[in-house]
Amino acid sequence: MAKILVVDDEEDLEILIKQKFRQKIRQSEYEFIFAINGRHALEQLKDHKDVDLVLSDINMPEMDGLTLLSKLNEQNSLLKSVIVSAYGDMDNIRLAMNRGAFDFVTKPVNFADLELTIDRTLKHVLMIRETLKAVKENNILKMYVDETVLNFMGGVEIEKAMFVNESVEGTVAFIDICSFTSISENESPDKVVELLNCYFDVMVQEIIKEGGIVDKFIGDAIMAVFTGDYHLDRAIDSCLAIRQTLDGLPGFKGKADFKPQVSIGINSGEMVSGNIGSTTLKRFDFTVIGDIVNVAARLQAAADKNQILITEANYQKVKESFKCKESNVLKLKNKKDPVVVYEVLE
Repeated sequence: MAKILVVDDEEDLEILIKQKFRQKIRQSEYEFIFAINGRHALEQLKDHKDVDLVLSDINMPEMDGLTLLSKLNEQNSLLKSVIVSAYGDMDNIRLAMNRGAFDFVTKPVNFADLELTIDRTLKHVLMIRETLKAVKENNILKMYVDETVLNFMGGVEIEKAMFVNESVEGTVAFIDICSFTSISENESPDKVVELLNCYFDVMVQEIIKEGGIVDKFIGDAIMAVFTGDYHLDRAIDSCLAIRQTLDGLPGFKGKADFKPQVSIGINSGEMVSGNIGSTTLKRFDFTVIGDIVNVAARLQAAADKNQILITEANYQKVKESFKCKESNVLKLKNKKDPVVVYEVLE
């Protein structure tokens, strides 16, 4: 139902409006409220914040319609107004339009024309509101979905996008905040979330600096993906920066003292990139999967505090760029042969 404020000092107009639009009122398409001048109109708008449209005369006592237009434009530029006046000369029309009027109807009122004008104005108001809603929802969506994913989904027909997948050469890193459960067990939920978001923000900044993508947050861990030139080098640089930056943060003093440290697993190679999820739930995760990803996750699980672990194959690729040392030989789940693991030092 559209709520319309009628501003006019002619007492008969209220009766006439209610008669001419009685069917719309009965069918709950229109609801009218009335004011006798501009000052009264502003008072009504304070009490009725959901007004969609203002119909206003020009010549009224205390505050005329042109002054009201200026006030409305200052207070709410989205509220649309239509001038309904006997002063239909071009000067008044131009003055009204310059002060923000959406349209102009002359008296004596042709109610069929007025109804068309009201409907057209209301459609314009609805379009503006839907646009603002879409912008707001898109901005909210950007808080939860990586921009790369949004760009991908926007560039492909949605029906096709659901089933698009490809093999990509890249690097995946799992970065876990060690022993964060001690905070979760001893502090309030608000403090837990505040600290976790603080640490995540530090980590994400370093990932973005190296052109990485935050694939997902997993509890108190981040999964990041790097593709393009020197993706392995950039992933390692990012993780070294994360470790150094977190180490420089002050420790948390609470029921349980806490110093943020990370355990990191990095692996590089060919992965499958695509939408993983359920058509029944209509929920998908645009991510990477495959053996490369699984090994990175298991390397992270095997890493000690402040350790960055990579495979021997990846060590051979970066040994001239980073200082590493052989760390261990691990028997990883679903791996037939033990994996030689190196620790990245600097």
